[in-house]
Amino acid sequence: MSNPDKIASPLPRPRATVAMGFVQGMLAGVTARGGDAGPLLERAGIGREVLHRPDVRVPVERYAALYNLLIAELGDEGFALFSTPLPPGTFEFLCRSVISAPTLGEALQRSTRFLGLVLHDLSVHLESGSAGQALLRIREERPLAVGRVFAFEWLLRLLHGLASWLAGRSIVLERVQFPYPRPAHADDYALIYTAQSDFAADSLAARFSATLLDLPIRRDEAALASFLEGSPGKITTLYRRDREMVLRVRDILRAALPELPDLDGVARQLNLSPRTLHRRLEEEGSSFRAIKDALRRDLALSRLTKTSQPLGQIAADLGFADPSAFFRAFVSWTGTSPSQYRKRLRAQKERPGNGQEPSQA
Repeated sequence: MSNPDKIASPLPRPRATVAMGFVQGMLAGVTARGGDAGPLLERAGIGREVLHRPDVRVPVERYAALYNLLIAELGDEGFALFSTPLPPGTFEFLCRSVISAPTLGEALQRSTRFLGLVLHDLSVHLESGSAGQALLRIREERPLAVGRVFAFEWLLRLLHGLASWLAGRSIVLERVQFPYPRPAHADDYALIYTAQSDFAADSLAARFSATLLDLPIRRDEAALASFLEGSPGKITTLYRRDREMVLRVRDILRAALPELPDLDGVARQLNLSPRTLHRRLEEEGSSFRAIKDALRRDLALSRLTKTSQPLGQIAADLGFADPSAFFRAFVSWTGTSPSQYRKRLRAQKERPGNGQEPSQA
């Protein structure tokens, strides 16, 4: 008999985890057919008893293992959710179709064309948004009877994760509108996609700075060969921010602003040695510098969106030595300057019929 405590009990070290809602969604095609998901769960190291316990979270590496096991069992990289199966190898050929693209924009355009050939229930389009934004839009072309929420979650995660890997950096999604009511596991959306998530839209629309489309592709065939080991489940482990130690460090840094303690100072507050803290952040796929940059970026976007504070004041509040340092950092995060970003937001608000900008969580 399997032991649910191997998932539910505390783990010896903080590890990235996945809400049970994503597991249930991934298995929706199996359960809709009357299949038994228990053996697959156990082979992935997940106790079958926890499947209907929404409070339990699954370590991300076991979720990735389940992802690949399920595809092998079904012979379908679409998890039996779509009218036409996606045969094993679909993700690999998607990657091979985009790896030679010169820019991220061209890679995404190739992705939409490739998916149009193999995925008929959902359509993907790269569109020009307003005021310097780009939109990755996903529409339902045929009604999805099974696992509809997960289908949208999966496809956006796939494209966002692939785009981030190709560019060698996490692509910041400024806002995402999802075409269904808020699911029970939506708190994870702030950690996987963006804090600015809206629901009950007509179609899925993921917005990001259009300047990111000009980023060069930083991966080659050799890197792709390594990346494809463990894929496509591997894509679920990339660029995730739902990590316990990462969030604890982020909270400490946020509380200390505008002063920013160094790694040694944060380690003391956590009763850890600097070496141990560095190792744990590394295990969770992050670093002290990356956390500090992400915190400043998120707060800067929030201040520019919701306040009329002078740029110099925002820079000082976020612990930058001077406005020029803030300017350089903001351009590296978004591809545009703080003043241009704010001007774009104001232009959006002034257009007739435009809705309120969502708040930054």
